[in-house]
Amino acid sequence: MKALPYQVKAVIGRREMVTLPELGLTLCCKADTGARTSSLHAEDIESFEEEGLLWVRFITRGGGPDSPAHPLKLHLHDRRRVTSSNGQGEWRYVIRTRLELGELAFPVELTLADRRNMRHPMLLGRRALRRLLVAPGTAFLHGEP
Repeated sequence: MKALPYQVKAVIGRREMVTLPELGLTLCCKADTGARTSSLHAEDIESFEEEGLLWVRFITRGGGPDSPAHPLKLHLHDRRRVTSSNGQGEWRYVIRTRLELGELAFPVELTLADRRNMRHPMLLGRRALRRLLVAPGTAFLHGEP
């Protein structure tokens, strides 16, 4: 067996509770090794310019479609073309924020997408999973919901 080219920071389950402290959110996310970029549920997405800076305004919900709306306004980091799981390409807005997972804390880029029909309001993609190992037969290794 070949040795890993990096030092593993943690082993995580297929689902974990994460906190996005700058957004005031704690939610259940799914580790998705098939997705390059992480994604956060967003509704009513609107980009705008204010004082020469690009911003994005949206509503998110941490616990499904019946959970309370959580309106946010953040700096717009980027806009990228993303191919979704159904093979359709679309342009999505990207934000940057801090993610906390158990004892770990690191910056993460999140694309904004309407995930109301999905089981999890957030996906952790390969870029965020760097230096983490996913144990697909387990869940919530870093804290119960």
